Amino acid sequence: MGPLHGIKIVEFAALGPAPMGAMILADLGAEVVRIERKLPPGARPGSELFDPALDILNRSRRVVTLDLKKPEGLAAARQLIAGADILIEGFRPGVMERLGLGPDACLGTNPRLVFGRMTGWGQSGPLANAAGHDINYLSLSGALHAIGEPGGKPVVPLNLVADCGGGAMLLVVGVLAALLEARTSGQGQVVDAAMTDGSALLMTMMYTLKAMGEWTQQRGSNLLDGGAHFYDTYRCADGKYISIGPIEPQFYALFLDKTGLADPDFSQQWDRARWPELKVRLAAHLATRSRNEWCALLEGTDACVAPVLDMDEAPEHPHNRARGTFIEVGGVVQPAPAPRFSRSAPAQPRPPLTGATGEDVLADWGFSPDALDALRKAGAI
Repeated sequence: MGPLHGIKIVEFAALGPAPMGAMILADLGAEVVRIERKLPPGARPGSELFDPALDILNRSRRVVTLDLKKPEGLAAARQLIAGADILIEGFRPGVMERLGLGPDACLGTNPRLVFGRMTGWGQSGPLANAAGHDINYLSLSGALHAIGEPGGKPVVPLNLVADCGGGAMLLVVGVLAALLEARTSGQGQVVDAAMTDGSALLMTMMYTLKAMGEWTQQRGSNLLDGGAHFYDTYRCADGKYISIGPIEPQFYALFLDKTGLADPDFSQQWDRARWPELKVRLAAHLATRSRNEWCALLEGTDACVAPVLDMDEAPEHPHNRARGTFIEVGGVVQPAPAPRFSRSAPAQPRPPLTGATGEDVLADWGFSPDALDALRKAGAI
């Protein structure tokens, strides 16, 4: 049932990286219970941008709806937390404390608890209490400045870097590391996962290249930012694109051979001054055939070429189909859990659950019939 089978996690419903982190942990077999706040009639949980029934980030979780403004609802949340290994929340600093569910209160009743806090700016610092989104956190790390065309403005790389990579992924790393440490020390702790910190960490290789004098501040002029003619995307005759990345000399030589580029000028692979000129000439050459024609010639070889697929094409690619990289859950095509495990393979994800009172969850977590009845009468669930 997954390598995290037996781990119990309480997640407070939020947006973006916190639910993605909880999704990854649930995909890997943890029992994740999402606490949603009881809303007024007609109100919808989450952001207006998302339909809760189709929000893949909320898959594979059980849901408990609690009115945390009522003492009974708050007490129920505390009881769930007392039986959890990990707590995940994605509110601004101080919100959980104002609810009476801050780290001091929770660790006081559950000393081994790992308290995962997911924010943009972190729990401290001058910007800690300011609003923001992925693009803002990405800006502060130096990452956004480095992405874009020469002479152009910075280009937004979806919300993959701060929300997903620097946020959700490092939240998962942090809470699992703290959980492993708690198994030895017997003590839980707070994990302060900030998207600004995570985005900066993801820039480590670029800062390495900068320290070596191999990275300039000019966008689109470096090895890995599209500056090199042999590491970029190119438009084909049918208007579709391929990506090429034959960095190593032997791969580059194979690429030149298979594409029929016998011009000796292309042998000067590492002459940076010639990259812009060679890029123009390579673009003209690759525009003479369709994407499928180039892929038939190059894909699967050491020339390091792949088609640039859209979100309809990607699930249908033979490699993705062979590996089951995409799956269908509840009629919705979506990425499959990753990574893969040789022995403790996770179960198939379940569709997002919405509108549940969670009485079955509370019963499974030790609430007696009388306690559930009291919560019902108080209007706390």
